[in-house]
Amino acid sequence: MRLHRIGAYLFAMGMAAAAAAQSAGEAEYMNACASCHGAEAKGDGPLAEFLTVEVSDLTQIAARNDGVFPLIDVIHIIDGRTGGRPHGDPMPVWGQRFKEAMGEAGPYASEIVVRGRILSLAYYIESIQAE
Repeated sequence: MRLHRIGAYLFAMGMAAAAAAQSAGEAEYMNACASCHGAEAKGDGPLAEFLTVEVSDLTQIAARNDGVFPLIDVIHIIDGRTGGRPHGDPMPVWGQRFKEAMGEAGPYASEIVVRGRILSLAYYIESIQAE
């Protein structure tokens, strides 16, 4: 009986953590991405009309990849510090911007926070894929 309670507790904690990550990712999206990609992530944000390239519909990433969401690729694109972007890509290098915003946190602490922000954002984008 005690193992069932522990299992239920761990499950509940996992669900709470997933909900918190979803909320953090959505907030990150609205702060960093919605101005170009739009509140519904369709590529129609208020700044999209001023860009010289088409802004991606982020709800179609999985559809463009045979139904599979390429999580690691999305993380690398958001981060931008890995060099995985085509030359001339206008999307900001969010990894560097997030790290600069950390200020005096130190190199290790700031990198952990940056990776957490990017992962939360990528999970949120995964959650809004069109079915």
